[in-house]
Amino acid sequence: MNHCGTRILETPRLLLRPLTMDDAQMMYDNWASDPAVTKYLRWEPHPSWVYTAELLHEWSKHYADPAYYQWGICEKDTGVLFGSLCLGPGETDPVWQQPMWEPGYCIGRRWWNQGYTTEALCAVRDLWFTTVGGERLACCHAADNPASGAVMRKAGFVYHHDSVYHKFDGAEVPCKVYLLEK
Repeated sequence: MNHCGTRILETPRLLLRPLTMDDAQMMYDNWASDPAVTKYLRWEPHPSWVYTAELLHEWSKHYADPAYYQWGICEKDTGVLFGSLCLGPGETDPVWQQPMWEPGYCIGRRWWNQGYTTEALCAVRDLWFTTVGGERLACCHAADNPASGAVMRKAGFVYHHDSVYHKFDGAEVPCKVYLLEK
């Protein structure tokens, strides 16, 4: 693979870009502190914008790594940051017995049901297959969150099997796993 790191990506409505410390307040306000947004994610809502700033500081240390992919999702017209999308090696799935590269995403509630997540995921999918030269991507979503599965299907992913993923606190979450091959 030819890893290229978190480069700026543009779609008709979005700008995907590296996150900076200056994004802490907007990230906290627009999605990271909202329990409805984090309900099905591996992490809990951020308790303060300071926590968000500390996380962004840690992430910023990795941007020089060409195998590190972490974008902020912004409205191209307004510059408003309203979500994030990462791409990294996921957990070793019991069916494949190997870690698969996996996108993960979340956006603020105000931007739900407008096609933004699918648009962002498609941009990252295209980068993965055309520039990085990856052969496949796997995605999973909590079984209780079918809206995330709809995003995956719209981006071309195909349901493959049921599994379990783990929240950062170790809690198991039943999930649906999707696969997309080049």
